Amino acid sequence: MEANYQEKEDNTDVVVGLDIGTTKVVAVVGCRDKASGKIRILGYGRTESVGVVRGAVINLDKTADAVRRAVAEASANSSVEIVEVYVGIAGQHIKSFRTDINYVRENRDAVFTRQEIEDLKRKMSSSKVQPGERIIHVIPQTFEVDGVADIQEEDVVGMVGSDVKVYFNIITADAGAMSNIQRSVEMAGLDLRGFILEPLVSAEAVLDDNDKEAGVVLVDIGGGTTDVAIFKNSILCHTAVIPLAGNAITSDIRIGCNILPKQAESLKVKFGSALPSENSDEQIVSIPGLKGRPAKEISLKQLAGIIGARVEEIFSSVACEINNCGCDLDHFIGGIVLTGGGSKLKHIDKVCEYLTQLDTRLGRPKEHITSDSPQELGDPVFATAIGLVIYGIRCEEENRIFHVELGHHEQEEEEQCPVAVREDVEVDVETSAKVDEEPVREKKGFNKWGRMRDYIVRWLGDDDDVQ
Repeated sequence: MEANYQEKEDNTDVVVGLDIGTTKVVAVVGCRDKASGKIRILGYGRTESVGVVRGAVINLDKTADAVRRAVAEASANSSVEIVEVYVGIAGQHIKSFRTDINYVRENRDAVFTRQEIEDLKRKMSSSKVQPGERIIHVIPQTFEVDGVADIQEEDVVGMVGSDVKVYFNIITADAGAMSNIQRSVEMAGLDLRGFILEPLVSAEAVLDDNDKEAGVVLVDIGGGTTDVAIFKNSILCHTAVIPLAGNAITSDIRIGCNILPKQAESLKVKFGSALPSENSDEQIVSIPGLKGRPAKEISLKQLAGIIGARVEEIFSSVACEINNCGCDLDHFIGGIVLTGGGSKLKHIDKVCEYLTQLDTRLGRPKEHITSDSPQELGDPVFATAIGLVIYGIRCEEENRIFHVELGHHEQEEEEQCPVAVREDVEVDVETSAKVDEEPVREKKGFNKWGRMRDYIVRWLGDDDDVQ
């Protein structure tokens, strides 16, 4: 996605990431800074999300309106007219499974090319899945060539061999859920550039290559769901969506303390803790009652007990997903990285460490953005939106490079093709993320783009949000 004024100067891709969450909709505009190689955020917009439950769009009109407002704010702040967006997708419907493919290359002396690997991805993207599901990502795990196993994707290009086995991680989503998101985006007057799995892009924002190589578990605690992405040897080997997150904690507080939802959310944000032992019975919060009724006093230790129970349930589920990955804890030198609005809850990292037996830290999406980007974007709340921009920019760059290389070598590969490929299909590096689109989507010219001892405290107003 490019802005015309920058394309003329330095061919810089300007990308818009759209995070349609359960509690918020965020649009972020960014481009690559040529000097540092980091991402410069040109502007962003944020609005309350309505019409979304646990990551799934249930009201198209309300969601479209929220998208429209977030995008309008981002456009005004960045002086960029937004036409296309990369959209994150999550929810209980997300599934992943492993599969493999075996084939014999016609010419063992021909080197593996990027085109051959992309054609394998395209073939796997046509794999049969359950009715009502669609493939959104095809992620190669390892290659085995002539008995040599555990070869990574970047290392297989340039090799030669005959007998090939490739292991894939296939990620699917509910077709109806995808359709609802796409329709909401289009109703807001935008084109959907591609769907990208949210835990995958959150990892892009808060992890680096060393984290992924060491083995790390990314836990994104949002409003409706908790997304898990597990990396080992730099490969995304497992993903999962847990249908418990910030909203479930807020609901527990509302019921346990018998207060209004907005009061429960503010109580969680300002005074919430996941460890009851860190609070005493003398710490009291006074909440104003309804008209004619006395104020309600709530012990912070009681509050932490309510929150802690739900947090323990969330991380017990995370521990199960780590176990399902089939790896010993020794494989995760990078431990667990928490991000998302819910990760800001006090002492949540201690509960995570206790239940998972892995070192835990908070991941903020500021390592990969330039220092002149808006400082508030270093908040974990923005991890998914920024990750969408990072991922989208890389997709645009790789897509352009791939097609340049393809143009240089297409004649040679036509003369001696090492594997039976569909010659009538041009391979797009982002095929698996683009459902219901053409195999290759021509990039537009974008001429339309223009830029927190004891207290007895009284109730306060809304504050930063822990989702």
